[in-house]
Amino acid sequence: MTSGVRLLACLLVAWGTSVAQTQGSRRTPSPLPGKGLAEHDFLYAGESHERRIFLVRQGKVVWSYDDPAGKGEVSDAVMLSNGNVLFAHQFGVTEITPDKKVVWNYDTPTGHEVHTAMPIGRDRVLYIQNGDPAVLRVVNIVTNATEHEITLQTKYPDSAHGQFRHARLTDRGTLMVAHMDSNKVVEYDYDGKELWSFPADVPWGVTPLPNGNVLITDREGVREVTRRGDIPWSFRPSDTPAYPFTSLQQAWRLPSGNTVINNWINEWTKTPENEPGSVQAIEVTPAKQVVWVLQAWNPPASLGPATTLQFLAGPAAEDVHFGPVY
Repeated sequence: MTSGVRLLACLLVAWGTSVAQTQGSRRTPSPLPGKGLAEHDFLYAGESHERRIFLVRQGKVVWSYDDPAGKGEVSDAVMLSNGNVLFAHQFGVTEITPDKKVVWNYDTPTGHEVHTAMPIGRDRVLYIQNGDPAVLRVVNIVTNATEHEITLQTKYPDSAHGQFRHARLTDRGTLMVAHMDSNKVVEYDYDGKELWSFPADVPWGVTPLPNGNVLITDREGVREVTRRGDIPWSFRPSDTPAYPFTSLQQAWRLPSGNTVINNWINEWTKTPENEPGSVQAIEVTPAKQVVWVLQAWNPPASLGPATTLQFLAGPAAEDVHFGPVY
């Protein structure tokens, strides 16, 4: 085992252990706050054995995708305005139609992984490929040509799995990247120039906000950070002790001003904290009052572990740009 792999394993175990110790083994209260699946319309996916994606509308699962024979885990997924779904699944990136036909697919070379991907318009996809070297690519999925590529620095080049999980484009046409193995979040321009950075403890998720601030999710919790480095809002699992969290993944700021935070369950590590039945996501007000809890583990909506959600009330996912690329 390389030093990079050993360090990542220790960090992830410490992450889960520290949160579990803080939260204990409490049961969630009943009834749960909010309207269950009917609270929001959303796309849902999680890193799990089965590689599943779900579309929830008006409280029901209206579409799902299942790839039990595939390889890897679904780390990122987004639905386009035409109903297609683009998703990163560790060893590749795929776009499928609503009837599950493959529009475009990319398989990573041996020793590399992809855990985040996003559309730019209808014809381009941006993804980060972990490995040695790690690269950010913009690909034209019509011609299958790589139109732009930037090498990203990593602390442990030989540990592909622990380098990056999520990155997101800002409305300024820049890219926010969570550098897991370097313990920081960095904003890059189109040419790969570092514009801004902020320290984080194994950051997993990063969400640019309309006010110019950034939501950062790491093993400590969630922080809203200004460009100056101030922290006007934060969340720790201990803020909501009735709803145990073992592994925060991402956070989303809703138009209401509330924040949704998800909680992943590790199907590969069997511990009491990783048993199905836990909270998959909660929505909190700015004052950290819990107004919605997602806990859907049984039919007719067995959603499984939560890694990423897309709330469908917002603008089209493809209406973004990276520098001059639209």
